[in-house]
Amino acid sequence: MDVNSLISQYGYWALFIGCIAEGETFTLLGGIAAHEGLLHYGWVVLVAMAGGILGDTALFFIGRHYGDSLLKRFKKHQKQINKANKLIRKRPVLFVIGVRFMYGLRIVGPIIIGASKLKPQKFLLLNVIGAVLWAVIFVSLGYLGGQVIAPWLHTIDRHLKQIFWVVLSLALVWGVRLYLKRRSNNEKDDEDEDQGSQDESSNRPQH
Repeated sequence: MDVNSLISQYGYWALFIGCIAEGETFTLLGGIAAHEGLLHYGWVVLVAMAGGILGDTALFFIGRHYGDSLLKRFKKHQKQINKANKLIRKRPVLFVIGVRFMYGLRIVGPIIIGASKLKPQKFLLLNVIGAVLWAVIFVSLGYLGGQVIAPWLHTIDRHLKQIFWVVLSLALVWGVRLYLKRRSNNEKDDEDEDQGSQDESSNRPQH
């Protein structure tokens, strides 16, 4: 089975899962694949929309039930979280529709919205509108970008299979390293919190 067949058979599933977890990179690649005729443009847009809607809806309900405790763990993003909370109060419609386009809020944004107690019906409607705009824009950018890189891709077509597996291997290694790094940072933060609690307890006056 060659790379074209792999993309044709499994490309939509990879796009769907990628859009649940992250998004922009996969929508751009989906657009490029559509330009190359490996995937259908319309289906790429629909699958990207579905993945984006499902992913953000899940994060919204997580935020609705566990948002306050979860957001405290994003210590490095507290400034962004505070700004987002102000925006969601002043401009909830624009924030929900535009959260996908805001750098650094792709994952935490829907959690913040859920924690704000915005009505689920309102969120779901705005979430669909935002997903439509997001999918059409990024898939179209990838499709147009395919016109630029297509000649380059064709020149390496004979080596594309090897390149595909190299890129896949690098992506897996990068993913594992990122996971281990985040896990290590979380464990370190937990240890710091425990140490801080112990220090606070020891400094309390004894009665």
